[in-house]
Amino acid sequence: MLEVMPEHLTEAETEQLRRAVHCLEGNGFSSRLTNLLGRQVEAAGRALPLPARKIIARAAEAALGAALRLAIRTIDVKTPPKAAGGMHKALAAASGAAGGAFGLAALPVELPVSTTIMLRSIAQIAREEGEDLAQPEAALACIEVFALGGRTPGESAIESGYFAIRSVLAKTVSESARFLLQRGVADEAAPVLVRLVAQIAARFGLVVSQKLAAQAIPVLGAVGGASVNLAFIEHFQKIARGHFTVRRLERAYGADAVRFDYERLRNEK
Repeated sequence: MLEVMPEHLTEAETEQLRRAVHCLEGNGFSSRLTNLLGRQVEAAGRALPLPARKIIARAAEAALGAALRLAIRTIDVKTPPKAAGGMHKALAAASGAAGGAFGLAALPVELPVSTTIMLRSIAQIAREEGEDLAQPEAALACIEVFALGGRTPGESAIESGYFAIRSVLAKTVSESARFLLQRGVADEAAPVLVRLVAQIAARFGLVVSQKLAAQAIPVLGAVGGASVNLAFIEHFQKIARGHFTVRRLERAYGADAVRFDYERLRNEK
């Protein structure tokens, strides 16, 4: 017997979707850093030299590759449902202190640690929103969060909007999920998974660049690095909450209906 979907979001669900729109379309990580540290962050970001940007790009891709391996092998190991959130923030702040103290040289070591911590936090949020992380598509949705927090230079708000980014990734995510279902434990060097990591890393690297630029401000040091990393994980926790709220409502009402209401609420902003 086919399950009949309800026709309309309830008032409470509409409010949940409104909060998701705010999470996903509101001020980005750079705005959060500006509020935290002032306008000097913007100047520091623009001053990053090309060699530094290349190191960041490689580190972002390596960190996401490690996160993907974790997601498809161990992500569904149960963690305490609520209490872990504060622990994730504390661990991220500690790893950020190391990054702030040692700068770019520490990034290849610090970023995989931060990314793994964030992935665990994202997975916790996904479970709270009803995701079955034993399913490859749900596990990949956790990795997808890292693509949703950055905007490429020259992109309009429409091009960098939540559903626009999901549309760009949709084919590769679907092919990757199908590959994982067919192969079980995956070979992370499989072309489709390499392509997915590269697509997500291109956007994740933008946020990492902003983070590193903030940590590189001379007066910040280790204490500032901890504050920046705390903002870093809070940014992706916010994105994850919005993302998995939308996915929960899509399971109940269908993707088209939720997108219609999402865009309506987005235009009300």
